[in-house]
Amino acid sequence: MHSQPINPPQRLLMGPGPINADPRVLRAMSAQLVGQYDPAMTAYMNETMELYRGVFRTRNDATVLIDGTSRAGIEAALVSLIEPGDRVLVPIFGRFGHLLREIAERCGAEVHVIETEWGTVFTPEAIAAAIADVRPKILAIVHGDTSTTLAQPLAELGAICERNDVILYADATASLGGNDFESDLWGIDVATAGLQKCLGGPSGSAPITMSARAVEVVDSRKSIEAGIRVDGDAVSASPIRSNYLDLSQILDYWGPKRLNHHTEATTALYGARECARLLVEEGLPEAIGRHRLHGAAMATGLRAMGLALFGDQKHKMNNVVGVEIPDGIDGDKARAAMLNDFGIEIGTSFGPLHGRVWRIGTMGYNARRDTVLLTLAALEQVLRRGGFALTAGSGPGAALDFYEES
Repeated sequence: MHSQPINPPQRLLMGPGPINADPRVLRAMSAQLVGQYDPAMTAYMNETMELYRGVFRTRNDATVLIDGTSRAGIEAALVSLIEPGDRVLVPIFGRFGHLLREIAERCGAEVHVIETEWGTVFTPEAIAAAIADVRPKILAIVHGDTSTTLAQPLAELGAICERNDVILYADATASLGGNDFESDLWGIDVATAGLQKCLGGPSGSAPITMSARAVEVVDSRKSIEAGIRVDGDAVSASPIRSNYLDLSQILDYWGPKRLNHHTEATTALYGARECARLLVEEGLPEAIGRHRLHGAAMATGLRAMGLALFGDQKHKMNNVVGVEIPDGIDGDKARAAMLNDFGIEIGTSFGPLHGRVWRIGTMGYNARRDTVLLTLAALEQVLRRGGFALTAGSGPGAALDFYEES
């Protein structure tokens, strides 16, 4: 059997992520490799750090990439912060809160959770009360959970955590670049993200930023590998439980020491650098405004077609909307028709929402007027053929009206 060259079908990815990568990011990723300590490469690393400070809205020195998908960033943060037996509080309002709990448990933490119904978020008061009750070392919380399409307000949590001497970790995988996120202003100690949502790139690099306070916690557990250790190097009695995701060593690799750790994923770094460069060039307020505009146009069109939106819309993420699958429509069959007839992918959901909602994204490179209108027009055809009664042209028409008024 002779394998053929990779030639993916033409798709417009309008689900909850991944999305179509910006062509400029793909072009950057086609550049030739250089050695990991080549002055060109270390310069690209330094530029990438500075660009992501702009994206995270921080002056944190410790702003780097983890080589791996967004989950590798989450795991690097938690495994590096948590010592076995540490108390961790995880507020859960969707699937990815459950993920934080699981990773923290695997790190040996004593995990406490509070939960709220999917489609709602927590008040700062509820989180403050749980912190007072649990007295955790770390509060680990998702910012935007694509499983429910909602964003947890974070602005007041930093001050609550600081008063209680709690490290605040936020998972911004699905929100960074398309929703307000202020690392320094909000007092977030550690935040991680991924490229495949609002940043408009491929999964495979996980940007992370850490406050000086978080770095202190991580460095207290520093243990330099025996093969590269010199006299006087740190050897911790309670080392970080992962070598690959050991942030104390990764920071030395990215920092002035250039301590050998792993071989940097050069091609992935080129892509991650371009994602951040494009966002900073556009301007973070402008990029967030673009996601807000096209997300609102999509929601307006869906409502005009007679569809009900899922969850507390006051706290909806800009870049993804949940929509109730109407009675009489087979959700999986409709998604298949969107894909096979129109080349458009939309998402289903997990857990209690499986088979109940579709999730439609407008993010990154796909947060555009044409993609919104195409998706609404295609969905209208699929629903009409499935027997759902709606006024022809209502969805795209309402979105066009919205754009004209905005």
